[in-house]
Amino acid sequence: METTRRILLLVLATLAFAAVRAQQLPQLTQYQFNDYIFNPAVAGTRPFFEVRSGHRYQWVGIQDAPRTFTLSGATALGTNMGVGGYLFTDHVGPTRRTGVQFSYAYHLRLTGHLKLSLALSGGLLQFLIDGSKIQLRDAGDPAMDDQLRGELMPDAKFGFMLYHPQYWFGASAPQILRNKVSFFDESTGSLSRMEDHYYITGGYRAALGTDWSLEPSFMVKYVDPVPPKVDLTLTMRYKNAMWLGASYRTNDAWCAMVGYWFREAFQFGYSYDIITSNLRNYSAGTHEVMLAITFGKQGVGPQPMAE
Repeated sequence: METTRRILLLVLATLAFAAVRAQQLPQLTQYQFNDYIFNPAVAGTRPFFEVRSGHRYQWVGIQDAPRTFTLSGATALGTNMGVGGYLFTDHVGPTRRTGVQFSYAYHLRLTGHLKLSLALSGGLLQFLIDGSKIQLRDAGDPAMDDQLRGELMPDAKFGFMLYHPQYWFGASAPQILRNKVSFFDESTGSLSRMEDHYYITGGYRAALGTDWSLEPSFMVKYVDPVPPKVDLTLTMRYKNAMWLGASYRTNDAWCAMVGYWFREAFQFGYSYDIITSNLRNYSAGTHEVMLAITFGKQGVGPQPMAE
C-alpha cells in the first residue's frame, strides 16, 4: 500500500506541475504594474520605495481554479543600485506553490538617459499537495492520507533591463536551478522538475500633450515545450493619476483594466479577463486587483515603466 501511495502522489505531482508549466506562473494581467515580480532588474529603476500586491482570481466558476497572491517591495540604493524582495503563493486545487526571493541589481549608465540594470535574486520555493482536499472513490482508502506533502528547495532568477524615461526592454530567467521535487526521498523516481521559464518585456511611453500619454507594452512568456504566450497591452494615462487599458493574450483572453493613483502615493488597479479559449463555456472570466503604496515619489518627475 505504501508503494500505491507513492505512485498516486507522484502522478498528482506530475499533473500539478504540468498545469503550472502550461500556465507559466506567475501570470498577471497587470504585469506592467507588477514588473518586479517578473524581473529583479526592475529594482532601482525608480528612485523611490514601493510596495505592491497582486490578487488574481482565475477562471471564476471553475472549481479549484488557480488563485494567486503576490507581495513585493523594491527600492533604489544611491544612484546605481537597487534591492527588493517578493513573496507569492499560488493555489491550484489541492496543490500550493509558495516562494520567497530577495534580489540585488546594479545599474550602468550607457548614455545620458539610457541605463542597463543587471540583477540576480535567490530564495526558497515550496511545493505542497494537500491530501485533505483530495476525494478518493473509496472513502478511507489508505493510499492517500490528509497530510501536506512537499519539499522546500532553493531557487534563483537572473534578469536585465534597458530603461529610458520613454522606453524599456528587459528579460529574465526564473527557476535557473531546475530543481527536482521529491515528496519522499531522492531515491524515489520523479518527473516533477522546476523547468526554465523565460520572460521578455518592453514598452514605450508617448506623450499626447501635457495631460495624456499612451503606453504600448508587451510581455512574452515561454517554457519548453509549451508554445509561447504573448500579452499585448495599450494603456492610456491621464495626468499620471488615472489610466484605462486593454490587452490581448494569445490563445487565452481579451483583458480590460482601469486604475487610479491617489496623491502619488496609493495605487489601485483592476482588470478583467474575457476568456477566448474553450474555457469560456465554463468560466465567467478572471478578476485581478493590484494595490500599491509608494514613498518618496513626489517631485521626482516622470519615471520609466510602471508608475
